[in-house]
Formats: sequence, structure tokens, C-alpha cells
Amino acid sequence: MTRHFLTIEQQGPADLDSIYELSTSPSMTRREGAGVALLFERPSLRTRASSSAAVHELGGYATFFNDEEIGLDTRECAEDVGRTLAEMYAIAGLRVRNHAVFERMRAATNDRMSLINLLSVSRTRPRRSRTCSRSPTSSPRVTSTVWRTRRGVRRRATNVTRSLAVALLRLGVNVTIGAPPNYQLSPGEPRPLGRRGTGIAPSHRVAEEAVKGADVIYTDAWSRWAWNRDRQTPSRPLGLSGRRKPSQVAKRRTVLMHCLPAHRGDEITNAVLDSAQSLVWRQVFHRRSAMIGVLRWIKEESS
Repeated sequence: MTRHFLTIEQQGPADLDSIYELSTSPSMTRREGAGVALLFERPSLRTRASSSAAVHELGGYATFFNDEEIGLDTRECAEDVGRTLAEMYAIAGLRVRNHAVFERMRAATNDRMSLINLLSVSRTRPRRSRTCSRSPTSSPRVTSTVWRTRRGVRRRATNVTRSLAVALLRLGVNVTIGAPPNYQLSPGEPRPLGRRGTGIAPSHRVAEEAVKGADVIYTDAWSRWAWNRDRQTPSRPLGLSGRRKPSQVAKRRTVLMHCLPAHRGDEITNAVLDSAQSLVWRQVFHRRSAMIGVLRWIKEESS
């Protein structure tokens, strides 16, 4: 049976536990010659670097395709792109604008090729917020870093918020989300599914309320980014209110994480990002570890 890694919700507790273990345990096998296709409609330094490094470490090779080369659903339909890749690769990692592409490729290839969601946008959201991004591969590396440090997380909502919240709640971690009204999660989700505790996910619109008492603060840029075909262009800043800096109300031993790229002087200062309490660069290291875990899980290795 072909395995896919598309959303955190679709992965059972045993699967997530296996991925966490495989991301850090020594690999017993190297699959020389195994190829992975990386298709990026959206650019990303860290996702591309960690994915290709993980494939190489496991003995395979990665081929990168950008939007100009593929023209997904413009030059060629997603189904035919999937059929082409499935003739040459066993695994494809996709960073795409439309989450529906995954199901279309699965159907077109009869599940012959495993698919990994590196980022996608789902267009099923409440009326006031039309889209919801998913980034499930961010969750294993973030939860791995968090679980080794502390348990309470405060998150400012962006594209990985939903996947990260689901993964952390399953571990029993308390998650608080700080975001403007139109960027909150849908009512009633994610559901608390903690097995090792009772994770909760309250929401706040004021920055200092969101981070007060946190053990870990996880942030992203405070600007909304509008994507076009060729590049990403900054739009208006998010309306996350607050009179005091989050660092002024957080606990003294609170540690910091960030999606990157960071906009120094905007959502984060140099002093905080470069401080001893910053786990940001260790978080980058775990991107590779997480991808290794996902790839090994797809190939049904045991830790």
C-alpha cells in the first residue's frame, strides 16, 4: 500500500510516533539510486534545502522543478504532471498553491507514487477567511524541538498554524494562538486529541495576551504575503494588536521559534532572534531530521 503524507489529521497517532522516532534514530538502510521529485510552485530556501539534504543522506537523489518549468494547470494539467513524475520517481514532494492537486495526482497515478505535502492551500474556510494553508512537514521538526524543551506553546497564526496545533495537541501540549480575527482557526478546530494530556487551543487578538505565561513562543512574519506567478510581494501588515512587546510579558526562560525568513525589526528584533533563548537555528536543523523521518516512514522502515 502506497503511503502519503498530506495532512497531520490523516496521520494516526502511531504513524506520527513512528515519524518522530525515525527522524532521530540511525538509518539502517541506504537506498542507493532512489529518486525524489521536488515540485515547487512557491519558493522556499529551507524546505528545498532540508528536503534535498534528507534525500541525499538516505542515499537517494532529488530533482527540483520550479513553477516556470512545470506550469501546473497552465502549461500542463496536474494529472499529466503526476503521470509523468510517477514513471520516473517513487516519491514526490510538492509545495503548491492548491491542496486539491494531491488528490488529483493520486487518482491519476493510481497511488503508484507517494506524495509529501511541503505546503498547500486548502480553499475550504469560513466566509471571512477564504483559504487555509497546510504545512504538515513543519510539525514533526517543531514538535521534536518543543518536546525536548518545554510544553506550553504560543503561536501567532500563519500558514503552519493548523498543522502544528493539531500535532502539539495530540501530544498534550497546551497551544494558544494569537492572530487577527480573519486569521483565526475555524470554530471547533483543531479538536483536542491529546493522548498524553489534554491540550487546549484558546485564541487571542492581542499579542501580549497570546504569549503571557508561555514556555515557547513561535512566530512568523506579521505581514500578509500576496503570491503571484513569479514572486511573492508584501501586502498590508496583519492587525495583531498590542501595546507592549511580547518579550516584555513572556516568562524569563521562555524560548523562541520562528518559521523564517525573519523580518528583523518587524515581528522580531535582532536581540531576541540572536539570543541564547532562540531555538530558531536548531529548528532549521530539525527540518532535515523531519524530512528524513517522513521519507523513512513512507518506505516503511522501522526505528
